[in-house]
Amino acid sequence: MVPFLDLTRQYKGIEEEILSATRRVYEKGRFVLGEEVSALEKEFAHYCGVRYGVGVSSGTTALYLALKTVGMGEGDEVVTVANSFIATALAVSFTGAKPIFVDINPETYTMDPNALEHLLKRRKKRKIKAILPVHLYGHPAEIDAIMEIANRYDLMVIEDACQAHGAEFDGKRVGSFGVLGCFSFYPTKNLGAYGDGGMVVTDHKGLYEKLRLLRCYGEKKKYQHILKGVNSRLDEVQAAILRVKLRYLDQWNEGRRRKAQTYTTMLRFSPLLLPVEMEEARHVYHLFVIRTRRRNSLQTFLRGKGIETLIHYPIPIHLQKAYRELRYRRGDLPLTEQISREILSLPFFPELRDEEMGEVARQMGHFF
Repeated sequence: MVPFLDLTRQYKGIEEEILSATRRVYEKGRFVLGEEVSALEKEFAHYCGVRYGVGVSSGTTALYLALKTVGMGEGDEVVTVANSFIATALAVSFTGAKPIFVDINPETYTMDPNALEHLLKRRKKRKIKAILPVHLYGHPAEIDAIMEIANRYDLMVIEDACQAHGAEFDGKRVGSFGVLGCFSFYPTKNLGAYGDGGMVVTDHKGLYEKLRLLRCYGEKKKYQHILKGVNSRLDEVQAAILRVKLRYLDQWNEGRRRKAQTYTTMLRFSPLLLPVEMEEARHVYHLFVIRTRRRNSLQTFLRGKGIETLIHYPIPIHLQKAYRELRYRRGDLPLTEQISREILSLPFFPELRDEEMGEVARQMGHFF
């Protein structure tokens, strides 16, 4: 059997460091917003190339709090993509704002700047206040073009970098382009905790200070609440684990890039559409996503051969029942809808063995 993901392999390589870090937390007896969270916030912000980080309870709450911090609310609209996990849109909805979807680049599957510009030109009502591009599968969105458009239309950019820890565009790390950058530390991510967690990073001191208030009941001092905040705190145990793993992130990302190249070499003569990397980008391959019109039958075939695969994502957000009130219809986002029928994520993680990748490639050869 070839697993889609096996997190135990990574753990075994850093087991003693993890146990030592968590033991340090248990011995101190402080489990919420202590030294480990503060240290991780500084270390991860530095890694991203910004000044501030705010640890929160998940990637979803990172997105929600980022949007709330910049004032998104009832009557506002936020432009994003439908080819993402639904949390991207839910975070917008939680603020009371409305997600507006644009189509994607057919090669990178990220926001198409031309589609974004077209949308902004044709919408007469100035309800759009922000753009929420998604750095998908480990590949950056075309953030330079998106930022240029945002500046012309006087719109804020908040980056959904939940799948792209360490990815770069023009030598600059994602999360550092917009006013705020949002990350998830869900266990499957390139930098994953052993539970839920997330972080918002920024260069703006005022936004940083507001974020810190919002994540903990709007509390400036104990029992003094100056904002209507929430309970969205990263805990000390997860922070200690993430501090260990952050030291390995670049090494693991390089491992992912090597594995991606191996897959690409093995599958180069197949009829599959393989992942691409833009010239300006540094892809960190959170996932290795292929495309074929025979996706469903290929997935069934591989399952029968003991090879696990997943689909990220089979139903675009604009066609989900949860968003039926937006009144999108099939055909509104043709590229997004097409790729949702064709994409397939292969087994992929830094510890995946060459022989396992070889088995995937061999079975692909039998299928095609």
